[in-house]
Parts: sequence; C-alpha cells; structure tokens
Amino acid sequence: MPRDKTENHEKIIESAFAEFLEYGFKDASMRRIAEACGMSASGLYKHFPSKEDMFSALVEPTVEGFFDLQKELESAYYADIETCKPEESWSSKKETVVAMEYIYDHLDEFRLLICKSQGTRYENFTHDLAKLEEKVTLKYMNELKKNGIPINDVRKKEFHLLTTVSVEAVFQAVIHDFSRKEAMHYAETLEKFFEPAWKALFGL
Repeated sequence: MPRDKTENHEKIIESAFAEFLEYGFKDASMRRIAEACGMSASGLYKHFPSKEDMFSALVEPTVEGFFDLQKELESAYYADIETCKPEESWSSKKETVVAMEYIYDHLDEFRLLICKSQGTRYENFTHDLAKLEEKVTLKYMNELKKNGIPINDVRKKEFHLLTTVSVEAVFQAVIHDFSRKEAMHYAETLEKFFEPAWKALFGL
C-alpha cells in the first residue's frame, strides 16, 4: 500500500519549520530535513523543488494574510473620511494592536520572515511593507486635502525614514522574543508613542 503523501507532507512542514528556525534559510539543510522525516533527499524534492520553494510554502500564506489585514485596516480610515473633522482624521483604529495580534497568531512564520529569511525573496519584507505604508498614508493624506482638511507638506526622504522606523519598531517584539503579553503591551505603547507624532508631522 502506498504511503500517505499528506502525512509525509505534514512531517516535512514540521521538520522544515524546526530546521529553518534553528539555522536560518542560508544554513538550513535539505538533507537534515529529509533525515528528520525519515525520507531520502530525492523524496523530499518531489514535494518541494528547491529549498526556497519550501521556505515560501511556510511563510507565504501568512504574508498574504498580513497584507489582506493591512487592506482591511486601510479601508477603516476611509469609512468616514468625508465627514470627519481634522482632529478625528488620524483617530486610532488600533492598527498596531491588531497587527501584533496577527503576528503572534503566526509567530513562527514571522520569526522566519524577520529573523531567518536572508537569501530569500522575503529578506526585505519590512522594507517592502514600509514602502506600502508610505504609499497608503500619502494617498490618505491627499484624500483628506480633497475634503478640505489642511495637511502639512512633508519631505519624502524624512517620511520614508520615519515610516521605516515605525514599521520596524513593530517587529522588534519578534526580534527580542517578547512573550505575547509583552508584545501586546508594547503594541499599545507604540500606539501612544507614534499617533501624536504622526498628527504633529501632518498638522492634524
């Protein structure tokens, strides 16, 4: 009777997580993963054509889910944009807290993304996220202007650096191995720290 490929696949995923978390992408060994699964290396490659394909299989669903979450958070800001007052235009939607909850619901995946992805297409994950945040925020500011709310002009290079800092600050909880409780408290602190700063920057 042929062995259950689904069962083998689950063993590979479990072993791959352990290998990548310990060694990182560059130093991870397909041979060790195969041995941990009781398989040959050639059998492993039937499931994943390359080491990066395997790494991607571990993190890509989480990445897609995270970007979907960011779109939902973005939509919340536009819900009342036509009627909001200047002081209400950056009212907290607790997006940092919501994002941190998602991160800690998928903590192993984010440990791979943030700490172990060098050498993969994910190694610039936080930079790519910061660029998206820049685009989204400037779009929102332009919409506020269209609705008669005065907005300070900001220097693009400075805004890029500040956005990068704010995005990377969130993932410091993962880098510094915060517990979930510590991370959620930290997320609340980040909200209190950055919201007044962003309002001051844009003159809101």
